[in-house]
Amino acid sequence: MASYSVNESAVARARELIDSRQYVLRSQWGEVQPSAADGTAYLESHSWDEYAAWHLGLTEGASEHTKGRYAFVYGDFRRLHRMGLIACQYRAAEWGHKAVELAAHDLLQYLDGSRA
Repeated sequence: MASYSVNESAVARARELIDSRQYVLRSQWGEVQPSAADGTAYLESHSWDEYAAWHLGLTEGASEHTKGRYAFVYGDFRRLHRMGLIACQYRAAEWGHKAVELAAHDLLQYLDGSRA
């Protein structure tokens, strides 16, 4: 099983999106979650750093500037999705990736607190 570290630049980007209110509170994540083709299309006009900022996890041992390096996408390449954060937290918890689970949880709390 792969190991992941937290992508701190993605955490920072997610906080920026929350602070600027660029998020979706209710969505069907299975319908809006970016596909592999969406990622490829995004990379045609964006840098690897911009692509990476949409993923809370970095795959240990994977080569830089490959899609396999980045995991736990939380948005649709335009806005953060609350259900995307929930999906990241759930998947990370399911597979025992505690650091990513906690990062997603903290962002979810930050999002929910920003609306209060």
